[in-house]
Amino acid sequence: MALFGARTANAGTSSGAVKNSRHSSGWSQLQKHLRAHESLRILDIGPTSAGNINFITNLGHSVYMANLVEDAVRPDYQKIETDGPDVGKTTYDVARFLKENLDFAGRTFDVVTLWDTADYLPETLVEPVINRIYEVLAPGGQILAFFHSKLTGDDTGFSRYHITATDQLELQAIGRHPIVNTFTSRQVEALFKKFASHRFFLAKDTLREVIVLR
Repeated sequence: MALFGARTANAGTSSGAVKNSRHSSGWSQLQKHLRAHESLRILDIGPTSAGNINFITNLGHSVYMANLVEDAVRPDYQKIETDGPDVGKTTYDVARFLKENLDFAGRTFDVVTLWDTADYLPETLVEPVINRIYEVLAPGGQILAFFHSKLTGDDTGFSRYHITATDQLELQAIGRHPIVNTFTSRQVEALFKKFASHRFFLAKDTLREVIVLR
């Protein structure tokens, strides 16, 4: 199940792993939005931290959490088809994954921090997850998403994003999950085709940043 946290700071604390700072125009833009509004509902997708939750709740917002990458690798989401053209093949139980990890009992959100989650999800999950986010994001709501331009190399390890009061994010490597997808700008646009608009931000590293409006 997705873990919900409303005005609380019960997330696990960070280990002693090294944090690397990077400038983020996308985070800078989103932070202005968070400071300009009150009582927003934030869906934080990814490995969060008590510091992140405290930062958001101190601004007067509520935060809910879903760590999709960690959940997606669970073997119990694999199933053997018993009917149809794929009988006998191992497939991914997408419907069950969405039900157990992105069912918010009718809640909608004003902001979703997707980070680079889409790059680490099984390919078969990416479009269904984006479509589900569309369903739970309120009209006018915003998504902050990052996309890697390469599969391997520096800055491609699965990381926790620590938010700050500046335009800097602190990245902390926390797992061995490999990048399984890279998306061109056109492919990113296609992923968010249902949404009203999107804005890309230039970056000096291998991360492409985008803010998407519902």
